[in-house]
Amino acid sequence: MDLVLGIDGGGTSCRAALATASGQVLGRGKSGPANIMTDLEGARHNIVEAARLAFVDAGRDAALIPETGAVLGLAGTNVGGYKQQLLEILPFGRSLVESDALIALNGALGDHDGAIAIIGTGSIFMSRKGTAMQTIGGWGFMLGDLGGGARIGRDLLQETLLAHDDIHPSSPLTQAVMERFGGDAREIVKFGASSKPANFGAFAPLVFEHAVLGDAAAKAVLARAVNDIEEALDALKLSSDQRLCLLGGLSGLVAPHLSARYRALLHAPEQDALGGAVAMAARLFGTAGASAHV
Repeated sequence: MDLVLGIDGGGTSCRAALATASGQVLGRGKSGPANIMTDLEGARHNIVEAARLAFVDAGRDAALIPETGAVLGLAGTNVGGYKQQLLEILPFGRSLVESDALIALNGALGDHDGAIAIIGTGSIFMSRKGTAMQTIGGWGFMLGDLGGGARIGRDLLQETLLAHDDIHPSSPLTQAVMERFGGDAREIVKFGASSKPANFGAFAPLVFEHAVLGDAAAKAVLARAVNDIEEALDALKLSSDQRLCLLGGLSGLVAPHLSARYRALLHAPEQDALGGAVAMAARLFGTAGASAHV
């Protein structure tokens, strides 16, 4: 194939890059959300629209979409039969649908073995050792996403209620949170009952800010999150010669709080997730041929 597509779709947006068969990016496009578990038909529409815009940006005819191979890294692929349902309605010449974590791993590590930890509103961990892959987490806010921003925010609100009930000591942070809710604990409860993960996650930066100042409640919440993250990393059984890349909106805040062992493994990502999808597409559908490191 002369052209390939890399696609990165999540709960907020979908990005596409059109590239040559060797992986040189020619054009990019961006559209709306593409979480296939949340809205399969809507995700399909936004995937195709992002691809079309990438063709337009490259000055190529979008009528070539049915002849183009695509690698898609999408949120929602690890639950139910959504992945197979999507494959049946995609318009591309050949399609590989994988998790957004897999393309992030390929982008971050390149040809190296190692692992990624995506710490944003949620969390997911993934490692690669030769052809062996392992994924941990990504189960969503209710039952998973430990160490992610939503869980940190939720834990902060819980700690605030514990301080309000005189079970735990109050602190400047818990007092500040109470003030945000007008000093009324019932408002915190109402917020918790109606909020989505992103709403909880909005409180996470406060924890990092106050932890640096020595706030006891902030330090307790942060210690719990770091412990959850390191438990997942421990399960990946990384050796001292493997790379660890932190990704996601909270990665820069989390990194300084990791233990010395994991800080020593940290490397900057080689590419972002979309770059990883393009590289995979070039290997699978382009001139580079198949690779063990898919």
